[in-house]
Amino acid sequence: MQKIGAVVSSRHASRRLDTTPQVWIATALAAAAIAVTFTGTAQAESNPHCSSVTQIGATKHIKAGSATVASVKQFKGCGKNWAYTYVWDSWVASHGKKFRAAAGITTRNSEQPLGYSGPGEGGQEAWSNGSSTLSLCTRAYGSVISASYSYSGQTEERC
Repeated sequence: MQKIGAVVSSRHASRRLDTTPQVWIATALAAAAIAVTFTGTAQAESNPHCSSVTQIGATKHIKAGSATVASVKQFKGCGKNWAYTYVWDSWVASHGKKFRAAAGITTRNSEQPLGYSGPGEGGQEAWSNGSSTLSLCTRAYGSVISASYSYSGQTEERC
C-alpha cells in the first residue's frame, strides 16, 4: 500500500522524507548557486591599475527594455576614484561582441567623464583610469556602444 504525504511505503520498506531545516537550507543554497550560474551576472572585478579597491555605493544596471546590458560600479582605492563597467554574458550571447564598453568618473562640474577608458571591441570589462576626485561628489559612468545601439548609465552620487 502507498501513502500520500511525507511517508512513502512500498512492499520492501517504509521511510519518512527528510524535512529537517538543514536539508531545506542545503536545497535552497544549491538552487541559488544554480540560478546565479545561469543568469549572466557580472564577474568578480580586479582592477588592473590598483590592487586594493573598495566598491562605494550601489551597482547600477544599464537596461535595454527588460534586458540587462551591463553593470556599472564605483570604487575607491590608491587615492583615486575608479569606474567599472561589465557587459553581461547574457547580453553578449544574444547580441554578439560588436560593441565597445567604457567607464569614467563624473563630477558635478565635469562636462565629460574623467578617466574615460575601455578595452577594444568586444571587451566585457572596462576600468576607467583613476581620477583624483576623492574630495568631490562623484558618480561612475558606464557605456556600451555599437553601430546599432548605445546604452549608458551612472551610479548614484557619492560625496
